[in-house]
Amino acid sequence: MLSRLPPWVEYGAFTLALVAGCINAIGLLGVEHQAISHLSGTATLLGTSLSQVSMAHSAQLLAVLISFLLGAVVSGLLLRDSALKLGRHYETLLLLEAVLLTVALLLLENNSVYGQYFASAACGMQNALVTTYSGAVIRTTHLTGLFTDLGLLIGGWLRGESFDKRKLILFLLIIVGFIGGGSLGAWLFSWLHFVALSVPAVICAVLALLYHRYRVRLT
Repeated sequence: MLSRLPPWVEYGAFTLALVAGCINAIGLLGVEHQAISHLSGTATLLGTSLSQVSMAHSAQLLAVLISFLLGAVVSGLLLRDSALKLGRHYETLLLLEAVLLTVALLLLENNSVYGQYFASAACGMQNALVTTYSGAVIRTTHLTGLFTDLGLLIGGWLRGESFDKRKLILFLLIIVGFIGGGSLGAWLFSWLHFVALSVPAVICAVLALLYHRYRVRLT
């Protein structure tokens, strides 16, 4: 049950989903229509690329997958386990994400393929930032699992189980945040091109500051 979730979790989940949707939209529009915040599409592209014996493109796609993995590894090193808990230094990871997005911005603006690797690592780090709380899986960089969990929640309710409204609110906030972030990212890209990545970078930095102040105040 998520009834004991502190409010900052819902606010943070919404904002991080918005960040991921924004990054993904910028990637789709600017990096060969390639997703950045999740890997299913990229893995599929890798499979098709291998079947066409396009080794250079395959290596590039594989590097995106590995970058996402390395970002998650960094989160694993700093957080040690997946349970959400006040007192952990989430602000450190948020600041690192801001730095990675800034590096990605600079590289992509200079037509360097390495920029997408830094952006992918930032998303991998974020996706591993908050993974579980009271048995509920929380993902902020893609929506497949969220829609699946939402369906299970509704199905259980139709079967007569108690309805967890707090979980529903959390899922809907993430879904709305990701879609809203996609709209924001598309608008920013049309205006700023890859400099648009500065917006999610700043949001991550602000989140880090707010969480640090909240943590210090309560500990």
